Parts: sequence; C-alpha cells; structure tokens
Amino acid sequence: MIDVSGKSATKRTAVARSVVRMEPATAAAITDQSLGKGDVLAVARVAGIQAAKKTSELIPLCHPLAISAVKVEFSLSETDLEITATVETVGPTGVEMEALTAVSVAALTIYDMCKAIDRGMTISNTQLLHKAG
Repeated sequence: MIDVSGKSATKRTAVARSVVRMEPATAAAITDQSLGKGDVLAVARVAGIQAAKKTSELIPLCHPLAISAVKVEFSLSETDLEITATVETVGPTGVEMEALTAVSVAALTIYDMCKAIDRGMTISNTQLLHKAG
C-alpha cells in the first residue's frame, strides 16, 4: 500500500457508472417488480452501498476508508440499465475504487436477479466519470 500519512485530509468525491444491457422484457419485469427474487433495484442499491464499504477487503492494496456517503442511482431505458454511484469521504486518499466497486457489484446483483429470464445480459462501460479532492 502507498503511504498516505503525509497527505492532508480533504473532501473527496468519485462518481462511477456501469451499464447492464438486457432484453426489453427484462427491463419491463424490473419496472413491474415481477421477478421472483424481489425488487431488483432496491436489492442492487443495497449491494452497491455494501460493496463500496467493503472495497478494501476486495481490492488488496486499497486503504480502508471511513466513507461519508454512498448514493447508488439507476436509469432504465427499454434495453439499458445505467447504474451510477457517488461516493464521498474526508480523508487522505480518493474514493474512486469504492465508486467503481459499487457499480460493479450492483451490476452483478442485477445480473444475478434477472438471469433466470435473460442469460444474454451484458455488463459494460464500467468507468470513472468524475473524481474530486
């Protein structure tokens, strides 16, 4: 791990995105909450938040951080579910890995909950959109 003890604690923010592409019927089932495993977006939101908090346990050289806020949001079109995560902290290092982990795990959760009706889903465009601090 990199030594960040000499760095000042500042407000740090990161925003990441990932997209799950699916069949229109899958998007409709998410909207209608008609999937057997429950409310896909609610479960994926909690999974993303939990993943952001556990990032240092998953990525070996990440620092454990006291995260101030995590927001996981969704935008669903006929075939694409865009996931956006915003993570904030006050500390000596950024939260971009936490934001990327949040959208990745949220996307995997969506895949898991919908795979019974759509095995052709793809997860793509996982990327950091913004970093500040």
